Amino acid sequence: MTSSFSSLLLAEPLARAVADMGYESMTPIQAQAIPVVLTGKDVMGAAQTGTGKTAAFSLPLLQRLMRHENSSASPARHPVRALVLLPTRELADQVAQQIALYAKHTKLRSMVVFGGMDMKPQTLELKKGVEVLVATPGRLLDHIEARNVVLNQVEYVVLDEADRMLDIGFLPDLQRILGHLPKTRTTLLFSATFSPEIKRLAGSYLQDPVTIEVARPNETASTVEQRFIAANDDDKRRAICAVLKERGIRQAFIFSNSKLGCARLTRALERDGYRATALHGDKSQDERLKALDAFKQGEMDLLVCTDVAARGLDIKDVPAVFNYDVPFNAEDYVHRIGRTGRAGATGLAVTMVGNSDTKLVADIEKLIKKKINVETLQLAEPRRMRERESYREAPGREEVQRSASVHGTRPVRGARPVRSASADPFFDKPYQARESHVPAWDASGQGTPKAAFNAKAKRKIAALFKPAGSF
Repeated sequence: MTSSFSSLLLAEPLARAVADMGYESMTPIQAQAIPVVLTGKDVMGAAQTGTGKTAAFSLPLLQRLMRHENSSASPARHPVRALVLLPTRELADQVAQQIALYAKHTKLRSMVVFGGMDMKPQTLELKKGVEVLVATPGRLLDHIEARNVVLNQVEYVVLDEADRMLDIGFLPDLQRILGHLPKTRTTLLFSATFSPEIKRLAGSYLQDPVTIEVARPNETASTVEQRFIAANDDDKRRAICAVLKERGIRQAFIFSNSKLGCARLTRALERDGYRATALHGDKSQDERLKALDAFKQGEMDLLVCTDVAARGLDIKDVPAVFNYDVPFNAEDYVHRIGRTGRAGATGLAVTMVGNSDTKLVADIEKLIKKKINVETLQLAEPRRMRERESYREAPGREEVQRSASVHGTRPVRGARPVRSASADPFFDKPYQARESHVPAWDASGQGTPKAAFNAKAKRKIAALFKPAGSF
């Protein structure tokens, strides 16, 4: 089995692009999948996240499309021949960028369509013609219904991160999209895990697929150090900051289970002096892309995100991943920590465990088949608590002035005195009720003096109705 890209005998434009990107040796999934895809067979591929699945299907796909390469300006000469479906916008954009890099020396056209953006620019680009279309299922259906794209000449379809697409409910959309494709085609299904649902999907739409599995399902990378730290909600952020400082970590993912928690944590980290940015579903697509690009360029230290960033994002050399919240789904833990330790590099994964997370941690332990030890981290006392204690223990103003007079110095301005106990014995006596509650002005028993209340005497008025029996 080949292990270097030079032995694949790729077309010269593709080989040049591979050389430009510095690729030399293939990863296990690439070494096994690329020769099979080049033969035109259907493939079911499973591998750990970050092992190069994108190149495993993109390079052989482009190689087989080279026979359709042409420089014509007519859209009819550039129909969609390869369709790549992905679950999230960020992942679709990333895969599209990779394919564009592989095809930059060819005349093959590629583009990406996803939601959260105006359809008009996408429609104009589709009308020009494109051979490789990368898309999310929802937005692709919008273009199909608007008749902006025709898929009757598709030769290859790729379902990447198929398990995630099923998790978020894309199965009906996938079925509708696959119904618009020709019956005779090559179908490639790539997933981080092989669940029973994935196998049923493959049985329905793949023809005698070759199964390629280079890692045990739900296996975590051996190069990632995993730590679980006990911390309540008030101490989680302090624990993360302590680990960042202890290890000298400059960049990291921090995962939260909720959008609101993600936004609040980002603001708190900014107050702590970190360059942090948030990435979650309530952000506009433009904001999400800008946040991701700023993190990639090193302009941001911490990317605080929900599970929208847990799948497939390939950002090299990120040294650590923090789980501010334990994920509700144990499989999401595998994908989250897969953002570090990519392509054989070392990484650190730290999970904050609260008092109510016992069952979630047990689910992770069962999934990864490893014993989890929850450690306790000694945290320094917060600055506010130290200031509060010092305020309580500070000497009173009289003591400060007395000390200053004895030593011949001036009292320190801004000293926080504590009120000393009063020397008046009246305030030390317990409360005693009076023997008589009769007011002083009524001590004579003569009733309320008229001068005490400025009240007028009642006037006699005619009654409209007289009481019964008064007639």
